[in-house]
Amino acid sequence: MFFKLKKLDWVMVGILGIFMVLSTLLVRSAIAPYENQFVDYDIKTLAFYIVGFIVVFAMSLVDYRSLLKYSWYIYGGGCLMLVLVYLFAPEINGARSWFTLPGKLQFQPAELVKIILILMTAYLLGERGGKPLRFRRDVLPIGFITLIPFILVLIQPDLGNAIIYLIILVAMLWIGNTKYTHVLIGLSAVVAALILFVTLFNNYNADIKSYLEEHNKQHWYQRINTFINPEQATNDDKHQSTYAKIAIGSGGLLGDGYMQGELKNKKFVPYPYSDSIFVVVGEEFGFLGSAFLLLVYFLFIYRMILIALHCIDKRGAYIIVGIAAMFLFQIFENVGMMIGLMPITGITLPFISYGGTSLLINMLCIGLVFSIKLHQEKYKVE
Repeated sequence: MFFKLKKLDWVMVGILGIFMVLSTLLVRSAIAPYENQFVDYDIKTLAFYIVGFIVVFAMSLVDYRSLLKYSWYIYGGGCLMLVLVYLFAPEINGARSWFTLPGKLQFQPAELVKIILILMTAYLLGERGGKPLRFRRDVLPIGFITLIPFILVLIQPDLGNAIIYLIILVAMLWIGNTKYTHVLIGLSAVVAALILFVTLFNNYNADIKSYLEEHNKQHWYQRINTFINPEQATNDDKHQSTYAKIAIGSGGLLGDGYMQGELKNKKFVPYPYSDSIFVVVGEEFGFLGSAFLLLVYFLFIYRMILIALHCIDKRGAYIIVGIAAMFLFQIFENVGMMIGLMPITGITLPFISYGGTSLLINMLCIGLVFSIKLHQEKYKVE
């Protein structure tokens, strides 16, 4: 076992250590203005990281091919969890997305389903052995398998994770040798759907607003309308986006200093420990601090891609590409929505935002990447 662990990518392990330090410090700064409300979130973050490292090392010793062998059963279990959480979980912040566990812990099945979907898609792509994908026999079935959890998560409602499922699908189909004609069809369908959505949203704006307010989903309308029609949005609707940009801009080149963020300290930006934690980075550490964090992310993704390039088993490469695409989109979306490039969603900043479920699932993903790296020689011998 020790010999296997020596072959881990210790650069990535070191980066995870950097994330642990940054996340703990940033969460500590983010919760400081809230007195006793979130008093132990920084300690919990550190505890989740310790458990997460155990998960990484344990998962790296598991042969990823054994998971692929039972991918259908794992996929079925994931969909069942999504059904159960929608039917029986309590409503929190207008969504039924979390199971409440003993010790006031919460578990979000939608986070786990991301890695399940990656495994399931990799298994199906592996059946083709790198040959060009057929539209009816390959692309459509894989799309349908993604559609089921997409709908189950969308109705919770959890738009952020639902979008991530589609990003995973697109990235893995691309690396799975999709024909250019299929790509053109897909892009045309997406563009047409977006145009149709924007047209219908603007034409029936008042009706949509009334309907969502009746079903206590007015935050959906506010976020979508703020992005599509920023000139029509009220100050309350644009509150998070506006103050996030002001706070990040006020940080300048070097920032205001650790624990010194003025707008954050005055609670102008909601959820600074979670969705909006990049605001803490920008305001307190400025452009250089933000650039450093993005550089660490770049190196992290780069190391994953290197492992994928050296994979003998195409299924391992597919899995790593799915994981890398998931992280890339989450980073882009979270940072983008804080600087006004993307609509506001509930997507957190990977490895930095507070959240036990998301952190442990992210660490599980890295453990799976390490498993693929460690078991390639065994695959070659067999």
